[in-house]
Parts: sequence; C-alpha cells; structure tokens
Amino acid sequence: MPPKKASGGGGGGPSKKTEAKKKDKVIEDKTFGLKNKKGAKQQKFIQQVEKQVKSGGIHPAKPMDDKKKEKEAKMKEQKELAMLFKPVQTQKVEKGTDPKSVVCAFFKQGQCTKGDKCKFSHDLTLERKAEKRSLYVDMRDDDDNMDNWDEDKLKEVVEKKHGEDKQRPTTDIICKHFLEAVEKSKYGWFWECPSGTKCIYRHALPPGFVLKRDKKKMEEKKNEISLVDLIERERAALGPNQTKITLETFLAWKKKKIKDKHDAQTKAEEQRRSDFKAGRAVGLSGREMFSFDPALAADADEDDDEAVDLATYGDEEADTTEYREVQFDLIAMEASE
Repeated sequence: MPPKKASGGGGGGPSKKTEAKKKDKVIEDKTFGLKNKKGAKQQKFIQQVEKQVKSGGIHPAKPMDDKKKEKEAKMKEQKELAMLFKPVQTQKVEKGTDPKSVVCAFFKQGQCTKGDKCKFSHDLTLERKAEKRSLYVDMRDDDDNMDNWDEDKLKEVVEKKHGEDKQRPTTDIICKHFLEAVEKSKYGWFWECPSGTKCIYRHALPPGFVLKRDKKKMEEKKNEISLVDLIERERAALGPNQTKITLETFLAWKKKKIKDKHDAQTKAEEQRRSDFKAGRAVGLSGREMFSFDPALAADADEDDDEAVDLATYGDEEADTTEYREVQFDLIAMEASE
C-alpha cells in the first residue's frame, strides 16, 4: 500500500492548526499577565500584538515607512552634497535691519527651499542697489559688455559706436560737474551729469587723484602736534644743561617756592604798611588798618554805643583759616618707602 499523505495537504509543511497554535502561544507569551487588566493602553497593546502575529509578524505600515525612510535618506544625501560643494553660513542681520533688504544667501546658491515664506529677499538686484557707486569707475563703461550679444546686436553696436566716435572727440579730462558733485559729497547712484549722457568728459577719478577737501584735511593733520611731541619739543628747547628731577631736587624746589611766596607776602604787607603811614589807605582791608594802627580799634570801641553779643563776638572775630607747616622730611621718608 502507498504511504498515507500528510494531513492538511500542505505538501509536508505544518498544518494551519499547528500554525494557529504557535501564533496563539506567541500572543500568550507576549501578553502574559495583561489580559485580565482593564486599562485602555494594555488592551490596545494586546490588539496590536495579536494583529502583528496573525499577519505574519509584518506590520502593514512597514512598506510605507521604508519608502519614507528612503526618501529622507535621499534628501539628507542631497543636503550633504550641497554643504560640501556649496557651503552657506547661517545668515544674520543687525538689529533694526529689514531682512527683506538683504538677499538670501541660500537663494544665491540655489538652495533656499522656503520660497515666499523666506524672511530674506530673493531679488538679486538688491546687492547692486546696496553697493556704493565707485568714484574711480565710469558707469558708462559697463555698456561695452558683449557677453550676451548676438551677431546682429554686435553689428548694430559697432555702427552706432563708430558713428558716435566720429561725431564727438574723446578726452581723459575729468568732467567739472562730476568733480563739483564729488567735492560737495553729492555724487551717488541718483546723480546725473547736467550735460546728459552725451558728456564727452570722464566721470571717474584717475588713480591717485586727491580731492581738494582731502588735501585740506591732510594739511591740517600734518600741522597738528601731539601732546607728547609738544613736551619733547619744549624740553629740547631748554638745552642740555638742565637739572634732572629727583625727589631731592623736587623738595628743594618746593621749599624755594614756599619761601619766595612768603617773602613776597611779607614785602607786600610792608609796602601796604608804609602806604598806610603815608596816608594812602586805598585798597586796605579793615583788618589790615587795625593791625597797622591798634589805636583805631580803641577809638572805635569808645565811639560805638551799640550792644554787643559776647556769645557770638568770638566767633565773628576768629580766623577760620587753618595753617599747616609742610614737613619735607616726612614727605621724603614716605616717598622712599
């Protein structure tokens, strides 16, 4: 008799019942201790496990995830290549500057993906407008750019150019209107020559040209002298035979200055005293008059019948000036320490 065929007709493979039992066993192992719990999270987890095991262990959303990951990997690779060959630094603007007045650095490199949402401008002509107009370049020279000309355009320009050259002379002389505008700081992108576009004179400064206003500033700066130079000049004018300043020489000089001042005051006081005796009391204070002639104070006391407040009399007459003697030895000792 021929051998019996395996049950299920699976061609020797495991039967459906066996696979179902295995899956139930896997589900039971993964959800052990969770079936009796009533939490929504646990029940949702059990359903996900059952669905995943019964569908063969392959999550239905996996193919979509693979496509998404593949797309992200390509985008990442493109960004890395762009960073390698066209590096663009993060763009920053100063506080108070309108971002729309600045051209997007990523747009210039062809990497900006924000479009209209980008806070920076995508107008490449802004850079041209923001640049300062050069004083050493005649803007009419840019008309000779023939990068994008075709043959017909070239012929037209050649005929027009030669025709104009025959009618007007060429010169290297600088236009006086241009010079005046530059000297008065009126030259810029919106400046136009009063002679129009047909002005034969140059609207550019030659290399090394110095304006009158700059010459004046240079002369003033040349005539200026610093404080250090002034001190050195005055010291050199004194001559080489001079005493060097040390602590000893300074103290001797200070003593001499104080003595000279005291002698001058004594001499002036004697002069005023002699003037007072001669009857010339002009410019003398009351205190000096009483000190020169004490008898005046006695006469004033006899003639004065007004009451005197003895409590405040001493305060009024007291000399509030404080005098101190300069101790040069002490100063020298402190300086040496």
